[in-house]
Amino acid sequence: MNYSGFRVFWEGLTGNAGWKPAWRDPDPRAEYDIVIVGGGGHGLATAYYLAKEFGQRNIAVVEKGWIGSGNVGRNTTIVRSNYLLPGNEPFYEFSLKLWEGLEQDFNFNAMVSQRGIVNLYHSDAQRDAFARRGNAMRLAGADAVLLDQDGIRELCPFLDFDNARFPIRGGLWQPRGGTVRHDAVAWGYARGADKNGVDILQNCEVTGFQIDNGVCKGVETSRGKIRAKKVAVCVAGSSSRVMERAGMRLPIESHVLQAFVTEGLKPIIPGVITFGAGHFYVSQSDKGGLVFGGDIDGYNTYAQRGNLPVVEDVCEGGMAIMPMIGRARVLRMWGGVVDMSMDGSPFIDKTAIEGLYFNGGWCYGGFKATPASGYCYAHLIARGEPHPVAVDYRLDRFRHGAMIDEKGAGAQPNLH
Repeated sequence: MNYSGFRVFWEGLTGNAGWKPAWRDPDPRAEYDIVIVGGGGHGLATAYYLAKEFGQRNIAVVEKGWIGSGNVGRNTTIVRSNYLLPGNEPFYEFSLKLWEGLEQDFNFNAMVSQRGIVNLYHSDAQRDAFARRGNAMRLAGADAVLLDQDGIRELCPFLDFDNARFPIRGGLWQPRGGTVRHDAVAWGYARGADKNGVDILQNCEVTGFQIDNGVCKGVETSRGKIRAKKVAVCVAGSSSRVMERAGMRLPIESHVLQAFVTEGLKPIIPGVITFGAGHFYVSQSDKGGLVFGGDIDGYNTYAQRGNLPVVEDVCEGGMAIMPMIGRARVLRMWGGVVDMSMDGSPFIDKTAIEGLYFNGGWCYGGFKATPASGYCYAHLIARGEPHPVAVDYRLDRFRHGAMIDEKGAGAQPNLH
């Protein structure tokens, strides 16, 4: 069924008896043309665009848990395209443009809220770096405004301009950035993929690959073997473990990233604010809670939990720029396992095994990249060649010295 305001009104009058499940719960078939391993945002988006844009129909998405149980439901919901390097900026701008039309595209309210994102700067050198970044963004077709201190005061008058350890001098503002309801993205893509004939197989864990003479011919799962002409893996923080079953070692480390949400408050945060002298970012949800986070925990893990030193560090970052946050009570916190690549940029590529594809290494950027990642991955799978905005996301780029080192931190995933 199509969702609309009229439909909500009609169902309310008739006892809400006409609603149907958003997607089917089918049993696995013996064979598909394409099997997508991972039912998170990227996997579901890939299936959706394969079916809708590239005419593929015989597709299955296999997910070891339930839809929305991974990182797509465990993030701080920020979308933006304020990147610097030519290998990244066009891709994330393409993603932001897809976000802008997403709800109308798959007929689901994902609560896309383009209230803007501002990155604060605290020194002349940082101002110059942000000016360079803003110019790179504008050259790629994105929007960017460099604000001085008066501009930040007008936008965020509640920040501590007078007593801060790192005085706020200004910021780089992207008005089109903002937030999106994370679990609604998963549900919307799942519903859209199902509507186009995709089988979504929940509680179906991949335990191995069927590889014969260098050709991938399917997967082994907890619900039986499934043959496939093509297998596409996109499992975020579990990338190394899953691809190890195909005999591959990836340039990826898995780290936990914590996030927090406070009690509901009256509207105060205009959009998304990031602290330029530390690593702290905050926005306000539609329910009024402040949603914020900071650094990864810095040690390798597959556990969806964090530790107290990072909690303290994140809260210190918030207090440094807006002391009033210290009066808010934290309701809950959670962790997501992120796939940290060696240069801080992702991979969308074929592997050396024929018929096996890989998508991963998204570091902090996985959620904001969801639409473009799915579209570009679908393009690669369907046409056998990379999408123009994803040509640099090669698995072999380290061998050839073609890193996309966005932060200049080198081969240090814990610093990205």
